Amino acid sequence: MMSGSTDNVVETVTANRMMCCCTSCGIAEADGILLKNCDDCALTNKMKSDNQEAKVTNVKCCASCGIAEVDDIELKNCDDCDLVRYCSDKCQEEHRPNHEAVCKERAAELRDELLFKQPESTHVGDCPICCVPLSLGTNKFVTYFCCSKLVCKGCTTANMMRQFDERTAFECPFCRQLYAESEEEGRQKKKRCEANDPFALREEGRTHFVDGDYERAFEYLAKAAELGDAEAHSYLSLLYMEGLGVEKDEGKELYHLEEAAIGGHHDARYTLGCNEGENGRYDRAVKHWMIAAKLGDDESIERLKEGFKFGYVRKEDFASALRGHQAAVNATKSPQREFAEKFMATS
Repeated sequence: MMSGSTDNVVETVTANRMMCCCTSCGIAEADGILLKNCDDCALTNKMKSDNQEAKVTNVKCCASCGIAEVDDIELKNCDDCDLVRYCSDKCQEEHRPNHEAVCKERAAELRDELLFKQPESTHVGDCPICCVPLSLGTNKFVTYFCCSKLVCKGCTTANMMRQFDERTAFECPFCRQLYAESEEEGRQKKKRCEANDPFALREEGRTHFVDGDYERAFEYLAKAAELGDAEAHSYLSLLYMEGLGVEKDEGKELYHLEEAAIGGHHDARYTLGCNEGENGRYDRAVKHWMIAAKLGDDESIERLKEGFKFGYVRKEDFASALRGHQAAVNATKSPQREFAEKFMATS
């Protein structure tokens, strides 16, 4: 909510600043622009003619009292939508009954725009050394707690072979810090947690989660989620679903699942699709699975294949998902990673 009031400011505003404005586009009634009241009430004004050409600056106005945003009059957007502005908390509260229904509808539209936007990458991102997208699956990369980095097996194997040939001590391929014993690694993780590193906070939360200390897990995961960690959001959705360390809350479970999906978490996206399918909203389910498939998720491809078989996935959508999935998989390949796969298989 906004703080403060503009009552004193309003008293000092001259008459030419007290403009009536169109509540849709915000243009002021000036220079031949005539506004008329709503046909059913006297609360809003609108353009008299859609064909009138505006010859004045597009002035934004308070949706409640109509005062224009000029000089020292500052308006702020509605907290939930981008449709209207207000000059004070009082005006926002007075206008709430008229705006609430439209606000909720627009807020839902904005949320869906964000939710169904294709992420640029998965939540694991790219290898920080070769800059090639990391493959999905924890066996495709190595976690280094010294620098909170995920390094692909190709770069890890190349670094290991170099150190073996040079007979040097094993060190992190990214930050070059010597491999730490478990006790030293614990100190490194603690240090990075104190620095509010979302990766370290999430891994600490995951450790407590595995150990069954769900309250401590929630504490660390919540901090990591606040800092934008998609994996942390995924764990939080599980805690709220099962009531582990927190009370069961379907709303918060869905929120964290959606935040994880927005952050490129393929498993969260797949789960959202399954939930929508179970509720009969197949159009939304297909959207989720297509996004996950284009991130390289195999399970979503199988769901889309099943949907195509039963007729609720269009041929062109299935073809698009297959192309996107193959492109995502191909983007994770490199000669170094192929060599590492063969090397690990024969060693």
